[in-house]
Parts: sequence; C-alpha cells; structure tokens
Amino acid sequence: MAHKILIVEDEVSLSEAYHTLLKQAKYDVTVAHDGKDALEKVQKSEPDLILLDLRMPLLDGVGFLKEYDLTKKHPNVKVIVFSNYDMQDEIDEAYRLGADRYILKAWASPREILNLVHDALETKKES
Repeated sequence: MAHKILIVEDEVSLSEAYHTLLKQAKYDVTVAHDGKDALEKVQKSEPDLILLDLRMPLLDGVGFLKEYDLTKKHPNVKVIVFSNYDMQDEIDEAYRLGADRYILKAWASPREILNLVHDALETKKES
C-alpha cells in the first residue's frame, strides 16, 4: 500500500510539480492550497507525511499546525515544512508544534525533496 502524502502549498505551479514528482514515485498524493483546505483534507486522507508551506492565505502553516494539533492527535504523522522564508521564530514555532524538518524551497531540488520524503517515511516505518 502506498504511503499517503498531503502537500499544502498555495503556489499552484509548485504544488503541481511536487504532486507529479511524488505520484511518479508511487505515493498516494493529495494537495491542499491553504491551511483551511488542509484541515479538511487531512481528516479524509489521514496522511503519513505532510509537506507544509508556511506562508499561505486563509490559514498559514503555523496556524495549521496549531489547529491540527499533531503532537496530541496524530503523533505518527511526519511533517516537513518547506518555505522560502527563513524566519527563525516561525521555524522554532513549527518545530515546537511537531514539525520534523524545515527546508528552504529555493535551495531544495525536486530530487532532494523526494529523498527527504522517502527518508522520513522510512524512519516512520522503523519506529
């Protein structure tokens, strides 16, 4: 059975690119374009991993993590925060709320994203 991944990204071109990349790697992928959409979709898809942008309309990534309350309700879900903003306060808050990794989108190639996803899911399987 394929691992389920939820991509939360408001830039359509990026979400489509990540969706295609992960689908080709045989993952079951769902896309949300803002934090509110993600809150709805996370309940339906029950993902193994969330790729989460921080800066989005309606509800940002930190707001999503607060509402989703992953540390209590979904401790086994891996979260990779990927953003073009390198704001230490937001990074620290994302980690405090349960994020496993933080990467700058601009510095990560599609191959690196795929490797991060694969590694995070392999770690999940072992734990």
